[in-house]
Amino acid sequence: MARVGLREWLAVGRVIATGHLARYGGVGDGPLTRFEAAYSQKFGVKHTLATSSGTGALISALAAAGIGPGDEVLVPAYTWIATAAAPLAVGAVPVLVDIDETLTMDPADILRKITPRTRAILPVHMANMVCDMDRIMEIAREHGLLVIEDACQAVGVSYKGRRVGTIGDVGAYSFNQFKNINVGEGGAVVTNDDRYYARARMYHDVGAIFRGHLDNENEPHFFGVNYKASQIQGAMLNVQLAKLDPMLARMRARYRVMTRILEGSQTFRIGPHNDAGNAVGLHVIFDTAQEAAGFAAGHKRGVYRLYDSSRHVYTNWLPVLEQRAPHPRMNPFAWTSTRVEYTPDMCARTLDILQRTCRISLGENYPLPLMAFLARRMASGNGPARQVSYAV
Repeated sequence: MARVGLREWLAVGRVIATGHLARYGGVGDGPLTRFEAAYSQKFGVKHTLATSSGTGALISALAAAGIGPGDEVLVPAYTWIATAAAPLAVGAVPVLVDIDETLTMDPADILRKITPRTRAILPVHMANMVCDMDRIMEIAREHGLLVIEDACQAVGVSYKGRRVGTIGDVGAYSFNQFKNINVGEGGAVVTNDDRYYARARMYHDVGAIFRGHLDNENEPHFFGVNYKASQIQGAMLNVQLAKLDPMLARMRARYRVMTRILEGSQTFRIGPHNDAGNAVGLHVIFDTAQEAAGFAAGHKRGVYRLYDSSRHVYTNWLPVLEQRAPHPRMNPFAWTSTRVEYTPDMCARTLDILQRTCRISLGENYPLPLMAFLARRMASGNGPARQVSYAV
């Protein structure tokens, strides 16, 4: 995750001194407006809308794209629960899709899960691992589906020269404490579509009708919610945005060094990546779940078995699996023309991969020699530690 320090503290202090902390009501362009412009420029996208959280960004993106009751949205079986909950928030239902060994949606299973009710694919660039966006976009265009990218866990990461989140129809990002941009809580919606942007702005601000926006693409106003970000978040975001690419460069360097050390192992193999040249996420795959569990237990710092991060495994999403809503008459599962059913083994391949896979931290905030040393320790039980140059 990205560090927060003195520069963020000073930026927040300047905002507090102005007395204008809310999104609207200040004089002139505030930090949020400057952040949105800078983010759009850096990411090569037409529109950026800051939100109060990544979950708010996902829901706003779906609402902007017109996803609603009766629609099915394909989501991966390995992700934070918000990815599955976001379709429910707009009245649609999630359909779970297996991952492959890249830890992202398996395009082959996407094809198996498409039905006449499928409206959108919601691929997740999970743990800085990028999806096979070429194939996903091809499938979406062949079947007339929208693509809403969840780039919450891969802010700034590139796929074949483009930032993830900017490839589909709409993208969503998270800036919470554990992400590549860290302001505690925050998010953003991005799109190149003027109408989707106007709709996202309306939805994320229940008072949008009073704001005087003159670029709403003749879209009639509808009621929304309140996912607005504050100027305090904007101040921190501007500082964090400047730190993003240098941090990702450090992660790429560590990936190259650490994989060269680890790739000689006889008991595990380096997990595949859909754009290895830009990789900033590292995982290793074992033949058995027991081997993966033993490796994680023996290397507690910076290593964990994916299956043990239960909040990201679909079998633990009980409110979704049990189809519970705040009120029975507001339950999206009651609005579907065909009943959606979930079973614990419906994505058995996902469970198998997660049980046999360990993620290894790249230690972007630690010296490269230290991370190389830790990688050699991980490899030392599999033969002689490999001496690798730090040149990247």
